[in-house]
Amino acid sequence: MDWYPSPDEDLLLRTSAKFATGIAPAVAGSRWFRDLERSDIQGELSGWPAGPTYTLRTTGDRAARRTGRALLVGIPLIANIIANIGGASGSPFGDVPVRGNPEEPENEVQDFPVMWAAPGTLARTVPWQLDPARRPEGYVTDLVLTDRRLLFLGARSGTLDKADVLREFTRDSIAEARQMKYSEINADVRLTFADQSWIRLFTGNPDSAQRLCELLNGTVQAVPESELSSGQRDRLARLLSELPDSAQPPLITRLQSGIVMVEIRVPAKAGKDLYETHSILMDASGGPAKPQPGDLR
Repeated sequence: MDWYPSPDEDLLLRTSAKFATGIAPAVAGSRWFRDLERSDIQGELSGWPAGPTYTLRTTGDRAARRTGRALLVGIPLIANIIANIGGASGSPFGDVPVRGNPEEPENEVQDFPVMWAAPGTLARTVPWQLDPARRPEGYVTDLVLTDRRLLFLGARSGTLDKADVLREFTRDSIAEARQMKYSEINADVRLTFADQSWIRLFTGNPDSAQRLCELLNGTVQAVPESELSSGQRDRLARLLSELPDSAQPPLITRLQSGIVMVEIRVPAKAGKDLYETHSILMDASGGPAKPQPGDLR
């Protein structure tokens, strides 16, 4: 996608983003849009095209789904093992399980809302293109975080066309970001707005999900490239030269000890909407650094 921040703002993170999908047997492959009474609000969302209607899966459906997933779930596990043999610099899934345990059974097992919003709340204003079941084939969406705002971008996959700015929110309109562990590869994030409405997104990579939450919640310090030393900028340039053109912009953060960490996402061959993360740790001169206690939580 072709998009750049304004001259007076710093790009902190760019990641793919779309509405998440249920994985528990009863809600597998489904997503719902709810008000505070758990009523379906799809028909109330202004400007949204019609989408599919989902129902909870029956016992027979669940058994068939589990049988099919028994084969599919093994693929990322094997890919992750291979990616880490010999200390490979990138893994499409990180050192995490394919899924965790339900933290909110009412929202992850018995139901799977990806929007929780009373009338007039901010969650109802997110772009409909975030829904894979509604957007045109080949259309992809990104989430961008800067020091001033959070944006959703959209564009045709594989093109160099300028990205559409689908919606943007000020930073103070986002109250909290939470990585939802009960999800494919731990890559789901729930964004809660200041009015307590929320959406649940899949980011394609657990590292991206974690960093987005840390940046929005203020637990890590983002570093713009302009603040890097000359040695650090040289090391970053070498890393970028080793990666394909499809690599995303680097995410640069300063850890608790002062060490600088650079993370760059590259589309993974293991599957659609999945990404490898390539990362390095640098000292003040750009040389290799080792994490100190408390750096990597």
